Amino acid sequence: MKPLVLVRGGGDIASGSIYRLKRAGFPVVVSEIAIPTMIRRDVCYGNAVHLGEMILERLTARHMTLAEARQLIDSGDAVIPVVTEPYERILDTLQPTIVVDAILAKRNIGTRNDDAELVIGCGPGFTAGDDVDVVIETMRGHTLGRCIYEGTALPNTGVPGNVGGYTTERVMHSPCDGLFTARRHIGEEVEAGEVVGYVDKEPVKAKIRGILRGILTSGLMVTKGFKLADVDARCEEFHCYTISDKALAVAGGVMEAITAWQTERERC
Repeated sequence: MKPLVLVRGGGDIASGSIYRLKRAGFPVVVSEIAIPTMIRRDVCYGNAVHLGEMILERLTARHMTLAEARQLIDSGDAVIPVVTEPYERILDTLQPTIVVDAILAKRNIGTRNDDAELVIGCGPGFTAGDDVDVVIETMRGHTLGRCIYEGTALPNTGVPGNVGGYTTERVMHSPCDGLFTARRHIGEEVEAGEVVGYVDKEPVKAKIRGILRGILTSGLMVTKGFKLADVDARCEEFHCYTISDKALAVAGGVMEAITAWQTERERC
């Protein structure tokens, strides 16, 4: 049996790694927060927290207790457990061989290189050889998906990646603190200036024409500047419901890091 992998985060980028690891035969458990706030939720295994069960690219993730996850792993069931109990408790109970931090918080929020035999950090905020063993580059461009064995990933610029010729224009943020209510759905086409939702009574408007690739679920409290939605000018509905090229590139780096580590261990 392949070693157990614990993935921190069930968002869109993390889901690429979850998918590829599971397809390669690794038992995978996802550690999520109690109220996930992903906007590309239709391509997030972590959305199982909201739905109970999430099917993406023919794989099923299910929100369950830590005890249920332990039983499921032992049984060899194909379902991916999504657990919202504290990370430290999950570590102590499951004792994974590999930890992949794919939260993409732009900082390390508690992952340490002694959490498992192999610890991988995705994106900025980690230092290979210090708090993690390997860092995976998450910045779009020539180095996307590369394994870094010394040092850090490229720093966060605060500018969204170029998708369909747009960067900052494709993303909508909260105009104020308050309760978010969506008025449009993922997969729908919107026009520039069209209202896609409200934060309390403040409208949230699309800046460009395109397809709504992601939008936060209604009923969540947000703060001013919080990312709420993403419009894709390419207008490919298929992109709204399948794992992205970026997520799969990062996943390729994760798979490389694990395979290289396994190969080195077999040689010793």
